[in-house]
Parts: sequence; C-alpha cells; structure tokens
Amino acid sequence: MANSDDVYPGIPPEKKRSRTAFGILGAISFSHLLNDMIQSLILAIYPLLQSEFSLSFMQIGLITLTFQLSSSLFQPLVGHYTDKHPMPWSLPVGMCFTLSGLILLALAGNFTSVLLAAALVGTGSSIFHPESSRVARMASGGRHGLAQSIFQVGGNFGSSLGPLLAALVIAPYGQGNVAWFGLAALLAIVVLLQISRWYAAQHRIAKSRPPVKVVSPLPRNKIILAISVLLLLIFSKYFYMASISSYYTFYLIDKFNVSIQNAQIHLFVFLFAVAAGTMIGGPVGDKIGRKYVIWGSILGVAPFTLLLPYASLYWTGVLTVIIGFILASAFSAILVYAQELLPGRIGMVSGLFFGFAFGMGGLGAAILGVVADHTSIELVYKICAFLPLLGIATIFLPDIRHKT
Repeated sequence: MANSDDVYPGIPPEKKRSRTAFGILGAISFSHLLNDMIQSLILAIYPLLQSEFSLSFMQIGLITLTFQLSSSLFQPLVGHYTDKHPMPWSLPVGMCFTLSGLILLALAGNFTSVLLAAALVGTGSSIFHPESSRVARMASGGRHGLAQSIFQVGGNFGSSLGPLLAALVIAPYGQGNVAWFGLAALLAIVVLLQISRWYAAQHRIAKSRPPVKVVSPLPRNKIILAISVLLLLIFSKYFYMASISSYYTFYLIDKFNVSIQNAQIHLFVFLFAVAAGTMIGGPVGDKIGRKYVIWGSILGVAPFTLLLPYASLYWTGVLTVIIGFILASAFSAILVYAQELLPGRIGMVSGLFFGFAFGMGGLGAAILGVVADHTSIELVYKICAFLPLLGIATIFLPDIRHKT
C-alpha cells in the first residue's frame, strides 16, 4: 500500500511541487491554534492555581510534568500505529479528550483534580500532533518545510493567545471561567471532522495505487547519529523554553514586582514572537538547507539568553522577544530533517519529536521548579542561559539536501 503522506490525487508526479493544498494547511493550522491555545491556558493560570490551592513551585512543575508526559509518551506509539493503520477520525476524538480536561479544570476543587485535567488535555495532544503533522505533509505539495511552518505557526500563535486570554477572561473572574474555552474545543472538533473527511479520501486513493518504495538517504549508523543530535537539540530548545513558559510570570513578579496581569501580557508577547519566528525555519530550510537553519536558530540565540538574567525589565522584554523569534525557527526544520532521514515513517517521526519535545518541556519544568524552590527563580535563568550552547552539536549533522 502506498503511503498516504505523498498522495496528491489527480496530479502528475512532475507537478506535485506546484500544488500545495493551502486550504487544508490553513484548516489544520487553525485547529493547531485552538489546540495549543487550550493547552497554554494551563500554563497561564499557574499564578491563579498557586493562590487557589497554595501550591509550591515543585507542585507547579508537577502539573507541567503530568501534562507533558501524557502528551509525550503516547505520541510515538500513536504515530507508529497510524503509519501502518491510518486513522483519519482520530483527530476529532483526540479533541474530545481535550474538551473533557478543560471542563474538569474549570470544576477542579483540589490539586489531584488539576493533575487529572492536565493529563486529559495532554492525552488529547498526544493524539492530535502525529496525525495532524501527517496531514500537513500530505497537503504540502512537496514543500514540506513551508507546510510544517504553516502548521506550527498556528500552534505557536495559539500558545501565545492563552496567556492573553487568561489575563482578560480568567484572572479577573476566577477558575470557573476556564469552561468558556470549551467552545474553542467544540469549534476545533467541527473543523477536524472536515479535515478527517479529506484525509480519509486521500487514504482511499492511496490504497488503490501500487506500492511506492521508500529509501533512506543515509546508512543506518549515520541516521542514528543524526537523530541523536536532533534529539539533543530538542532537549536544549525545550528545556530552555520550559523556563520561560512555566516560570516567566513568576520571574517578572519576583524580580520586578509587576502585577499578575502585566506578567501574563509579557508572556503573551514572548509567545507571539515564538509564533512569528516559526514561519521562518520551514521555507528558509526548503531553500538553503535545514542544517543551516538549525545551526543559526539554536546556537544563534545563546548571546541573548546569556544576557537575559542581568537585564532590566524593559530589556528583559526585548531580549525575550528576540530569543523567542530566533529559537522558534528550529523546530520545523528539525522535524522535516528527521522525516527526510526516515521516509515512510512520518507518523512515528512526528510522534517521537513532538513527544520528546513535550517530555523535555515537562521534565524541565519539574526540575527547574525544584531548583527555584531551593534557591531562587533568578538562578533558574542563569543556569538555563547556557543550554543553547549545545547547538554546537549541529556540526555532526550531515547535509542531506542532495540525497532526499
């Protein structure tokens, strides 16, 4: 059976690259926006939850760890299974888990309920990301980097909206207002039902075509080395991102004595810069090679992270915008690079990298919460400032532009 990842019905092979399904890419990006907006609400209402349930920084980290582990452990398994048995209708089913978690979070009366709500939202994410990344590649028309960037920008823009909406809708009125965001989950279900119908049609066409042989561009040992380097870079990126997404509001409140709403707006600005930067990595990688985008994104951000802990409030805002913009360009390039290393295993690769990214974010939040409890939140940023220097490992990535 042919892989559904590379099916473009009715289009001759020589014309595939000119026919990108922007309507489907827009729809899956919008779904990603709604999905990640809901997820980011959990992070954005941490100060509210801390006040409501008298939580320590370690407990805050446990919420992130629960969410990230539930959203990471299942993703490679989901992706591996759907590589062999595509499940177009799993997309709206996953969003139903997210909707259940939202409702429970709005009604949670204790810390255990908050953890369970985070786990449900994370489970929805673990189903959504591998299959939606596959849809983006199916709709790419051969412009894989561009397609992943369009898909990713929706998620990152959604993540940036969470803190802003939390500041406007939840912080002034309380935890119960989280339930209103169930409407966003219902909208996502409606959109995903339409995407699933398109996905199912592509799968039927794929089954009617002769098998397509896929060949890896590199020997097995070089693929293992390259994947290991990419995972190291994901660790560097998402461990650092965890310090911002989970603790930036606390850092601003503690160091500069700003209000909760002011801190949430600063977090929104950072996450908006992340969303803007996401659109750079994919299309630039299509043109000049993904290795160079990865190199510039991870290692290039190091001077700014090293300056951040010593900056004033104004320059903290400026530096975090620069950091978010540059660092965000890496993931689309990393993911497509990995997909090119292992063609025909799009779901497994997507699940592995999304899952590892979320897992590192959760582990980072938990470890950094312990550090903050025992030392100070400011020390967290001084330690994390050195993580982007791991970008030097990009030197070990082979250039596969002429092999794929």
